[in-house]
Amino acid sequence: MPPTSIELSTLGHRIRHQRVTHGYTLDELGERIGVAGSQLSLIENGKREPKLSLLQAIAQVTGVEVADLLSSEPPNRRAALEIELERAQSSSVFRQLGITPVKITKGMTDDTIEAVLGLHRELQRREREAIATPEEARRANTDLRLRMRAHDNYLPDIEKLAEKQLKSAGHVSGALTHRTVSIMAEQLGFELIYVSDLPHSARSVTDLENGRIYLPPASIPGGHGLRSMALQAMAHRLLGHKPPTDYADFLAQRLEINYYAACCLMPETASVAFLQQAKKDRNLAVEDFRDAFGVTHEAAGMRMTNLLTVHTGIPLHFLRVDGSGSISRVYENDDLPVPMDVTGSVEGQIVCRRFLARSAFEEQNRTTEHYQYTDTPSGTFWCSTQTGTTSAGEFSITVGVPFDDARWFRGRETQKRAVSRCPDEACCRRPASDVAERWGGKAWPSARVHMQMFSPLPRGAFPGVDDNEVYDFLDRHAAG
Repeated sequence: MPPTSIELSTLGHRIRHQRVTHGYTLDELGERIGVAGSQLSLIENGKREPKLSLLQAIAQVTGVEVADLLSSEPPNRRAALEIELERAQSSSVFRQLGITPVKITKGMTDDTIEAVLGLHRELQRREREAIATPEEARRANTDLRLRMRAHDNYLPDIEKLAEKQLKSAGHVSGALTHRTVSIMAEQLGFELIYVSDLPHSARSVTDLENGRIYLPPASIPGGHGLRSMALQAMAHRLLGHKPPTDYADFLAQRLEINYYAACCLMPETASVAFLQQAKKDRNLAVEDFRDAFGVTHEAAGMRMTNLLTVHTGIPLHFLRVDGSGSISRVYENDDLPVPMDVTGSVEGQIVCRRFLARSAFEEQNRTTEHYQYTDTPSGTFWCSTQTGTTSAGEFSITVGVPFDDARWFRGRETQKRAVSRCPDEACCRRPASDVAERWGGKAWPSARVHMQMFSPLPRGAFPGVDDNEVYDFLDRHAAG
C-alpha cells in the first residue's frame, strides 16, 4: 500500500530536520547522496516518495538509522504543527468550504499556525456536534436495520464474548443476578454505584478515571433495567468503543451494547436449549421465554429475533407500537409488509389498523398475550401481542411468523383472523366513500401538534447528552 500524503510529509520533515541539523543546504546534501537539490526538495515537501536506496544514503550521510527517518513521529514541534495543519486542510470538512488552503512558509510564525489550527479544531468540533440531519439519521437507522436483517439479527462474536464473561463471573444458569453483574463489573475494574442525582440527559455515567459506573437508585422498579444498563456501560469497554464519529457510528454502538446486555441476561446456550425444547413441544411462547430468564416481554421478544432464525430456521417479525399506532421498534426477516417512507425508514410509520399490534389496544384483558392470523398481500402471518403502559403512554409488543411456522407456537389454535391490504390506502387509511361523502367539508378537527416536529436532532459526540451536566456530576462524586 503506498504511503499517504501525511506519511510522506512526516518523512520529508524528518529528512529536512537531519539536513538542517548537520548544516547542509539542499544542493550540498543532494551532491553527497547523488540527487539534484530540486529532487530532494520535492521529497522534503512530501511531494515525492524516495526509494529505499536513497533513504539509506541519507541515513549514512547524517549518521542515523533508516528507521529513524521512517518514524511516524514529527521531529519537532514546528514540524508537528505544519503536519497537523496539512492534515486539517486536506479534510473533507475544510474542502467542502471551497476556501484556498493557507500556504505554509518559513516566515510563518508558530503562533500564526496555532491560530489557524485553532479555527480548524473549532470547525471540526462543530461538525461533530451536528452529527446528522433527521433524514440522515433515518437513513443511518435503516441501513443498520437492513445490515442486521442480512445476518438474521445475529452477532456471533458478541454472543461468544458474553458467554465468556458470564463464565468468568461464575454464572451457570437461571436469571442473572445483580450480584453477578457487580462481579462482572469488578473484573473489568469498575464499581457499580447507585445515585439519585444522575444527569437528566444520561441513563448512566461511566467514570473511566476512577473506575465507577453510576446508575439510578437500586430501589426503582424493574431490576432488569438496572442490570441491562450496567451491562451496556461495561459493553462499551469490552467492545473497544471510541467516541462515535457520526450518527451511524452512534447507532451501531448502541445496537452492540444492547445486544451484549441481551446476551448476558439471556445467554445463547441456555436460551437456545429452551427455545429448541419449546419448539419440540410445539409450545413456543414469548411469555414463557420471558419468565424463564426474568426479563421484560420486549427483551424476550427481541432475543427471539437474535436466535430463532439462526438456530431453528424460523423467520419472524417483531414490532413495538405505541398507542397511536406508530412503530417505534421493528425487525422482520419474514417479509411482513410493514409501512415505510421513501428513504426505507419504518420507525415512526403508522401500522395497519388490522394488525393485532394496533387492534390489541381495544382488548379488555391486557394481562395476557393475544393471538391472530392476518392475511396480507405478502401472505398470511400469525402473531402474538402483549400490551403495556409506561409514563409515555400505551405500547404493544408483537412477535409473529409466517402461517406455516405458527405450528410451533402456543396460541396457533386461535380463531381470530383479519385481512390487511396495506399499503393500499383503501384498507384502513382512506374513509369509506359513503362516510367521506357524508362528512366531507363539514368537519374541522383541531390537530394535536407533535412537538418532536420542532425538536432539533440531539447534538454532541454522545447525542442528546449535556456535557456540562455530566462533568458537574462527575466533579461532585469524584470529590466524595
